[in-house]
Amino acid sequence: MKKKILVTGSNGFIGQEILHQALAASDIELVALSRGENRFHKREGYTYLSADVCDEEEIARLIDEFRPDAVIHTVAMANVDECEKDPASCRLVNVESVKYLKKAAEKYNFHLIYLSTDFIFDGLNGPYSEQDEPNPLNEYGKSKLEAEDILRNSNCKWSIVRTILVYGAPHEASRSNLVLWVKKSLEAGTEIKVVTDHFRMPTLVSDVAKACLEIAHREAEGVFHISSDELFSIYEIALQVADFWNLDRSLITPVLSGSFPSSVSRPSYTGFVIDKAKVELDFRPHTLKEGLLEISKLLPT
Repeated sequence: MKKKILVTGSNGFIGQEILHQALAASDIELVALSRGENRFHKREGYTYLSADVCDEEEIARLIDEFRPDAVIHTVAMANVDECEKDPASCRLVNVESVKYLKKAAEKYNFHLIYLSTDFIFDGLNGPYSEQDEPNPLNEYGKSKLEAEDILRNSNCKWSIVRTILVYGAPHEASRSNLVLWVKKSLEAGTEIKVVTDHFRMPTLVSDVAKACLEIAHREAEGVFHISSDELFSIYEIALQVADFWNLDRSLITPVLSGSFPSSVSRPSYTGFVIDKAKVELDFRPHTLKEGLLEISKLLPT
């Protein structure tokens, strides 16, 4: 019997990759939901809904109509500076939408899978396990943690997928990420400044999508840390991108994070312990070099 999975934010970076993988599976009935026109390149084999997850009545109506077995909620206001400038909008998208879906999940008994972030931590004691105490430094992190708490205190079946610095080759050309920004900048001969004092475990988008679908398939509940298990400074990541595509690494200037004008605090050292995902989901992340190779196969030559 097919499992009906509804993906919110299907026009987004992670959402589109989940669609791509779900469409390749024979045991999934897929419903994609996003605002506006469908921007995914494939238009057949699934149902597309244009809807706003911040509209409680609309979401309740669609859940009642489609009755999913699982909802993978990828929608987020993730620009850290914009969240700081506009905390009301940040909270509407990142918190209120989760309230609405949680309420529907309690009523219709579906599995709610929520995408969260390493920014719920302060970056003082990474890498972090699922049991470590959160302490967000900014509005974005606070909103994501508040949404997590809504699920933890709910009566529905829930899972939280925390991830870090997601990169990859988007299915929509207009989208970018750290790896593509570095690659395109260096190809254009543009000098870039990259921080040396922030450390992350970069995560290939296909690994995140696979983990979300695996959680839905196994009906695995609780918090899962999904990332690579390699820790790099952002500067080191940029150098690896340059070396992989044989680009001029001298265009990359190492700087400290304080040299940028943003006044928003960010965690300096995160990273995850991913042992739980390895055991319970059979999760095996790509290394950065493997991820860059995967991207190179997907980008136009």
